[in-house]
Amino acid sequence: MFTGIVTAKGNVRAVSGNTDRRFSIESRYDPATIEIGASISHAGVCLTVVEVTKAPSGGLHVVEVSPETLDRTTLGGWTIGSTVNLERALKMGDELGGHLVTGHVDGLGDIVGRNEEDGWLTLQVRAPKSLSKFIAEKGSVAVDGVSLTVNSVKDDIFSLMIIPHTAQATTIGELQIGAHVNLEVDLMARYAARLMQAED
Repeated sequence: MFTGIVTAKGNVRAVSGNTDRRFSIESRYDPATIEIGASISHAGVCLTVVEVTKAPSGGLHVVEVSPETLDRTTLGGWTIGSTVNLERALKMGDELGGHLVTGHVDGLGDIVGRNEEDGWLTLQVRAPKSLSKFIAEKGSVAVDGVSLTVNSVKDDIFSLMIIPHTAQATTIGELQIGAHVNLEVDLMARYAARLMQAED
């Protein structure tokens, strides 16, 4: 489990494989603190660490990604030099600063609007029709692994107001119109919708 609070930005340093892929990610994480088999959220996708070494900026860890994950997330588009949001797995007793995030992407969203004013960034995101019912005004959503509050919703498009810190500390500030993003809806919204279906 994660909270959607990004703790580092990683850079893809190597890519290998075709059907399935191995990515080498460099970050400021101390490699001595990462165990083989550890779970780390990469742009909102929970991946298992299979190798760890030292690197100039801190550490380098390797993850393996299945064909299904490559097809269903933005990871299929990663190349050398790609920047990704990273979050270590939640530990018992850690502060829950965002909302509960599983690292299982529900679908891809499209950035359809972007506006910057006085350092604040507003984004409009189109969600898949199947996910729209789970996205509510003032509710939570994970976008590329970042816990964000939904500003408003109209049909299948929702807006986000990004504070300057989040824009700088994550990849959210780099998103442009036409970009695809990994979406994970709030667990509470999912269970509430399921309960309503069961009552019908």
